[in-house]
Amino acid sequence: MNAIFKLATAAAATLMVVSSAAAQDQKFITIGTGGVTGVYYPTGGAICRLVNKGRKEHGIRCSVESTGGSVYNTRTIRERELDFGVVQSDVQVAAMGGTGAFDGDEPYADLRSVFSVHSEPMHVMARADAGISSVMDMKGKRINIGNPGSGTRVLAEVLMDGAGVTPADFALAAELKSSEQSAALCDGKVDATIWAAGLPNGSSMEATSTCAVTILDLTSSGMDKILGANTAYAAATIPGGMYPGNDADITSWGPKATFVTDANAPDEVVYALVKGVFDNFEDFKKLHPAFGTLTEEGMIKDGLSAPLHPGAVKYYKERGWM
Repeated sequence: MNAIFKLATAAAATLMVVSSAAAQDQKFITIGTGGVTGVYYPTGGAICRLVNKGRKEHGIRCSVESTGGSVYNTRTIRERELDFGVVQSDVQVAAMGGTGAFDGDEPYADLRSVFSVHSEPMHVMARADAGISSVMDMKGKRINIGNPGSGTRVLAEVLMDGAGVTPADFALAAELKSSEQSAALCDGKVDATIWAAGLPNGSSMEATSTCAVTILDLTSSGMDKILGANTAYAAATIPGGMYPGNDADITSWGPKATFVTDANAPDEVVYALVKGVFDNFEDFKKLHPAFGTLTEEGMIKDGLSAPLHPGAVKYYKERGWM
């Protein structure tokens, strides 16, 4: 009996050692995204899903954090509090140059690209009864310009500058998060909201499905001036019928969503993440409608101003893409 007890005790001890070693071998990574009603959050979730699918092989466990958006993600990656993040292409440029939202910061030379994802057209949504057909019509109105630290706020400032208006021109310049804007719009607390996201996105769908909302065509709102001065942006179209009450194609512009990390991120971790996505590329494209038109070729070069991380380059070279 004592012999059996000793064997059982030894086996349990061995199991604890193995379990402890396995736990130590685990690597935990966190992806910063955006509000839960936008496309950044499901983008992070889709990437984590494919990374976690191969956890037994590489020992990496991936989780997603809902955050304030692009600027917050970039700063928090720099501070080593996030491992990866979804960031607008123009925010990449600003972070590396210490300009725009990063004015006063040291240029972020260690920012590294991993791949790009979807396009992000501006959705400038106005209550149908607000009398707003262009950004210039927003003067004297209550406008949500996005929360500080978000990529949308950066874009709102570019949009306003192109149209020749400032927050001081508004009766109210609200700073609501993306998850708050649809209810505020339909409850009559704001007359319009400025928002950029992939197609389609939950916040725009929520607003247009709940109340009468018009998504503005931006052709007459300084669009040519904006695109002429900002190579990080491109013209975009929101297809007619995508959102209730907006049956015609809507001319817009916007950045690309990109996936970034820091130069100090371990090569093997970045490699495993990239491999998880591109080895399962068709599955990835099915995880959100915004991914449907993505191509491997476009994802490894479009909208990427920061240098590619070596772990990503290793995989792309193995596939013969570089």
